[in-house]
Amino acid sequence: MSRIKILSREEVPEASQPVLEKVGKMLGFVPNLHRLMAISPPALTGRAGLMGSLSTTLDVKTRDGIALAVSEADGCNYCLAAHAYIARNLAKVDENEIAINREGRSADPKRQAAIMFAKRLIEAAGKISDEEFEAVRKAGWSDANIIEIIALTAQFLLTNFVNNAVQTPIDFPAVPIAKPKAA
Repeated sequence: MSRIKILSREEVPEASQPVLEKVGKMLGFVPNLHRLMAISPPALTGRAGLMGSLSTTLDVKTRDGIALAVSEADGCNYCLAAHAYIARNLAKVDENEIAINREGRSADPKRQAAIMFAKRLIEAAGKISDEEFEAVRKAGWSDANIIEIIALTAQFLLTNFVNNAVQTPIDFPAVPIAKPKAA
């Protein structure tokens, strides 16, 4: 059960309505996460702004892979379900790739370097080694791309934290639950 009431579309503040309309058009419905964050128009529009800007970075399959790896590393079952749904239905990522992305891997070596880098950012609270940093460069990612990987990781971390803290009810098709995060 959610620790904060998830508002109906009618209860959501007017300032949040444009973001919810855009999400509804993209997905065909407005997920609980968005209706939850709509309680605070600045939080919702801030997240939407970050998401909009970062949606032009990297390629969609790498962004989705990062989302899945970060959500698995954070143990966010809501985000795993949401990102698996988006990867499967919007980016046309196959089930095997979704499964290995959750582990921080990919069938594509360059994409794997980015996804593993994002996973390690979460596991090490951003304090990754010189070797890990160099590995993502050697795979062909530019310094600008590395900043984008870090920013995407932070974007997904935000929603992981919201959903894990609030216990947002999952309104996407179920996926296997995340492996418990090591303490």
